[in-house]
Amino acid sequence: MSKYLLEGQTTERLLFRCIQPSDFDDWLPFYHEPKSTQFWEGLPLDPIEACQLQFDRIFERYQNDLGGMNALVLKEAGQLVGICGLLVQTVDHLEELEIGYSILPQFWQRGIAIEAAQKCKEFAFEHHYADSLISIIHVNNVPSQKVALKNGMHLQKTTSYKNNPVHIFRVDRT
Repeated sequence: MSKYLLEGQTTERLLFRCIQPSDFDDWLPFYHEPKSTQFWEGLPLDPIEACQLQFDRIFERYQNDLGGMNALVLKEAGQLVGICGLLVQTVDHLEELEIGYSILPQFWQRGIAIEAAQKCKEFAFEHHYADSLISIIHVNNVPSQKVALKNGMHLQKTTSYKNNPVHIFRVDRT
């Protein structure tokens, strides 16, 4: 397992835990909502195939200590509402630690992404994993950009990542 996982961490509403293969069916609705992936080129059109590709990558990251997404579970209901985590990424030939987040559509606009992203930031800086963190966000994905800004990040640059035009948002450890 990767040291970057927030297994067992909590926020006011959320419990972080490792993603399990059994979470697949609960996460699949993310790929059935076209707005979830509208900004990202290169994903399979079939929701099941796209979800499987993501799960394969999640477990590959776990095995290779490249960080990974955590399941975000509502503490009160025990329900999966999203995924968020610290990911080792290479952007413009530099290895960086990214805060990544995705929320199931039925839980959008409830502050879950910012709550989870802030916890990831605190966790990474508390454990001295990096002097700064990034979020890689498609240039047209305004909701995710707003989360990054609320997480104390600033727009550092615009570049290309996996053949997508992206903004790199950054926050430095204070």
